[in-house]
Amino acid sequence: MASLKTSAVEMVQAIKKGEITSEELVKSYIEQIKKKEKNVEAFQFFDEELVLAQAKKADALHQAGTHGDLHGVPVGIKDIFDTVDMPTEDGTEIHKENPSLNDCTVVSKLKQAGAIIMGKTVTCELAYYSPGKTKNPYDPNRTPGGSSSGSAAAVASHMVPLAVGSQTNGSVIRPASYCGVVGYKPTRGLISRHLVLQVSRKLDQIGVFSNSVEDAALIS
Repeated sequence: MASLKTSAVEMVQAIKKGEITSEELVKSYIEQIKKKEKNVEAFQFFDEELVLAQAKKADALHQAGTHGDLHGVPVGIKDIFDTVDMPTEDGTEIHKENPSLNDCTVVSKLKQAGAIIMGKTVTCELAYYSPGKTKNPYDPNRTPGGSSSGSAAAVASHMVPLAVGSQTNGSVIRPASYCGVVGYKPTRGLISRHLVLQVSRKLDQIGVFSNSVEDAALIS
């Protein structure tokens, strides 16, 4: 099994070289989620069977000679991004178990790159209002920051090596800082916001979380 502290860049290369399979890698992260999630509560939705099915498909594609830039690497998705095979609840009871008809552009591109969508991470209600259930991985009595709290906490807890979030006014860089991970919020418009909950048409932007600058560049 690969170390959970191995960089995403190294994971991609290890899978490409046949040193590890996506299924083996994903199983390592599933075990970490089972170990850490009860205390951190970073995930709003997690389905082990769905994740393993994605990993097996990624390994089959690899055997057939297809290998994307993120092939076989787990990624957490903030629960305001539409995902066709997972509910999108936006952190509110109003949208409880709300199905999505299509993947948002970000998730679609991640899947095209071979990423494994590990689940939906906790967000503040509607990415703006009351905080979610997520606790700071280093001190459960302190906030993980918001609104992309689950994404930052999941990366900090090594439940995923990479995660996606959003920022209107500090919602990527704040939780990244509070949880001690890399948070990158690129220039507005560089990453599509199609089928992502809108808070502000002028200020919303997609961002990413990782444990290194190199890994942030990989997913960006």
